Amino acid sequence: MEPIVLALVLAAAVLHASWNALVKSGGDPWVRLALANGVGSACAVAAVPFIGVPDAAAWPFILGSVAVHQVYFAFLALQYRFGDLSHVYPISRGSAPLLVAVAAYVFADETLTPAGMASVLIICAAILSLTFDRGWRIAPGKGTLFALCTSLTIAIYTLIDGLGGRSTTNVVDYIVYMLLLTGLPFGLLVTFMRRHALVPTIRLHWKTGAISGLLSYAAYGLVIWAMSLTPMTYVSALRETSVILAALIGTRMLKEPFGARRITAACCVAVGVVLLQVSRG
Repeated sequence: MEPIVLALVLAAAVLHASWNALVKSGGDPWVRLALANGVGSACAVAAVPFIGVPDAAAWPFILGSVAVHQVYFAFLALQYRFGDLSHVYPISRGSAPLLVAVAAYVFADETLTPAGMASVLIICAAILSLTFDRGWRIAPGKGTLFALCTSLTIAIYTLIDGLGGRSTTNVVDYIVYMLLLTGLPFGLLVTFMRRHALVPTIRLHWKTGAISGLLSYAAYGLVIWAMSLTPMTYVSALRETSVILAALIGTRMLKEPFGARRITAACCVAVGVVLLQVSRG
């Protein structure tokens, strides 16, 4: 991976963990997520006059990504409704590279080296440890379940956007139009769901929602651009080093329990995804 691509994907990882922490940090996660998406769409609208229209071949990928993202947003809000950031974020993000690796092998002819396969085992073991609570009992099921559902949608939209970014002559056109359309359906859904308390909730949380939107827009735009140049498996894996930052934020700033165990597990996930990245051969 080129150094500039490596640096930008790592920057995307930091941005992603940061905006997820803002969504989790308090208030209604549905409204905060809708605000973040609304800001992302507004940024895309501002960029439209300066770009072209994506090629016809890219539109099925754009529309498919928009559809999958709506399910992703719902599972994301639910995982933060029922789980701690330091628990559900490493599960959802750490599981995704495994699923992306399988999907990329089937649909994009991307393969793993033996070192890459070893990294899969490390990630699986670390993720499994995160499903346990004090005394190694299974942790509350809803947070874990929704985190795993989130990881599945991440893998699907990563595959779609990885292929979609390669299907157009200008990947920036793809990024802008995909992000423009992605935030609208979820925003309308949340407006209907929270219509009786929407205005006061927005007044309380518009700042964190706006910052989340700016961070998420930049983070995923960088990832799509990187996947247009580098195999999806490696970009996805490197991106998920964000689990370390998320575990630190959750246990140190949000005062979530089981800090040492979750940070250790998150670090193991990160070791696995970095090994997956460098195993390209």
